[in-house]
Amino acid sequence: MSEPMDLPASNQQMPSADRSFFGHPRGLSTLFFTEFWERFSFYGLRPLLVLFMSTAILSGGFGIPRNQASAIVGIYAASVYLASLPGGWVADRLLGLRRSIMIGAVLISGGHISISLSSLAHTKVTFFVGLILIVLGTGLLKPNISAIVGDLYPEGGARRDAGFSIFYMGINAGAVFGQLITGFLGEKVGWHFGFGAAGVGMLVGVAVFAVRSKTTLGNLGIEPSRNPDPVKQKRQELTIKLALALGLGALALVVVLAALGTVHLDPQAIGRNMTYVLVGVAVIYFGLIFLAGGLTTDEKKRIAVIFILFIFASIFWAAFEQAPTSLNLFAKDFTNRRMFGWEIPATWFQVVNSLFIVLFAPIFAAIWLKLSKRGINLSSPAKFALGLLFAAVGFAVMIPAANFLVSTSGLIKVSALWLVVSYLFQTFGELCLSPVGLSSMTKLSPRKYVGQMMGIWFLASSVGNLIAGLVGGRVDPEKLEQTPVLFIGTTVALVAAAVILAVLTPFIKKLIPHEAS
Repeated sequence: MSEPMDLPASNQQMPSADRSFFGHPRGLSTLFFTEFWERFSFYGLRPLLVLFMSTAILSGGFGIPRNQASAIVGIYAASVYLASLPGGWVADRLLGLRRSIMIGAVLISGGHISISLSSLAHTKVTFFVGLILIVLGTGLLKPNISAIVGDLYPEGGARRDAGFSIFYMGINAGAVFGQLITGFLGEKVGWHFGFGAAGVGMLVGVAVFAVRSKTTLGNLGIEPSRNPDPVKQKRQELTIKLALALGLGALALVVVLAALGTVHLDPQAIGRNMTYVLVGVAVIYFGLIFLAGGLTTDEKKRIAVIFILFIFASIFWAAFEQAPTSLNLFAKDFTNRRMFGWEIPATWFQVVNSLFIVLFAPIFAAIWLKLSKRGINLSSPAKFALGLLFAAVGFAVMIPAANFLVSTSGLIKVSALWLVVSYLFQTFGELCLSPVGLSSMTKLSPRKYVGQMMGIWFLASSVGNLIAGLVGGRVDPEKLEQTPVLFIGTTVALVAAAVILAVLTPFIKKLIPHEAS
């Protein structure tokens, strides 16, 4: 275990005191651009996966049936978020936040290179190995970079929420450019060019973090949490290393057996079962940490609040993540996409949300600060409820459009404005919930569990992705009557969740101190 690096005297001051990045610490710019390039690579890759896997072999793809290809992408997306839980644990107890981020970025880069080679060599082995490397790398990077953002604002308050909103804008800016650039290269030039562009983006992210972290982040995130008892500390490290060795060994064995054809994996069955497993993991984890985590009474109250927010975040993501399934199918089959004689690709509608995030994130950040100056501080649960309500409006917008399709038997396509307005309200919901949720995890988490709590936050996204995939997959262009039923059901579920959380908010506020609410 390395010792803390010696930093120049000018870097010994707390990064939080710096306001040189639009009134925020310079360290936020480092984390902003690192996350920008990581999301450039992630979202740049995601829309290519189904297209590449389902494309006929003669056209350069794998020829995998579309339903299986979609299931694989759902499992991949869920696994990316699920990996944040062990990733946070490893960072908290063994590597430290900064080293975990660096290792994670390198693994992600290696994954993209492996996938790019698979399209050239036309082998599934390097393709799936690449996906696994990206999952492992993202698990180390994603929760821990968000945790350091929180560490930049030890004073908490509205400034921290504003900082997370700016950080979240970087996430979505990367998503916009990633999907536009790699999507164009992958579909129009060649699959390996699209995959390669995503890999290059992540390499830029590695360089940004390696060069700038030393001068802008001070000592933040260098050391993991240590047990004051050296014997217990050594035992703790040994346990983590053993768990890593067993987990990675089992994963490698499955990959080898699958590559040899000894084991046949059914992506659809795996996706269905993963939903139950993830919900079970969340319940068990919260139970263990609450009962045997060595927490004070105040910390237990905070964990209880995190659990409540986890439930409602999962509900939100189960609706929101229908974008690549039900809403994507709606764009492809039922939306008039012609403009000036040219048909807009259906996948480009996936960029609309990210564009709205980039546009409105600074506005929402300013709104929270302005309300705070006026003495109006909406609590995190209240913002969550507002986010659920906005998302409900977004799906309610789609109900009349879906009913119109049923009335015309799908013969007349609807205006693209229906989807655009739907994504607008869903974006408002996301801005009320997602950056606030990130901030809440850092404010509410006990210090020794902050990395793991960030992992729990991303576990909610993992659960949501799987549920959204299962629900969205029920949309059948040949059964139009199912479409309005899906949108009505989603709207009702979101409204019910928003009302329940609004009712619970006064009780939740009593569990946490004012500065963490």
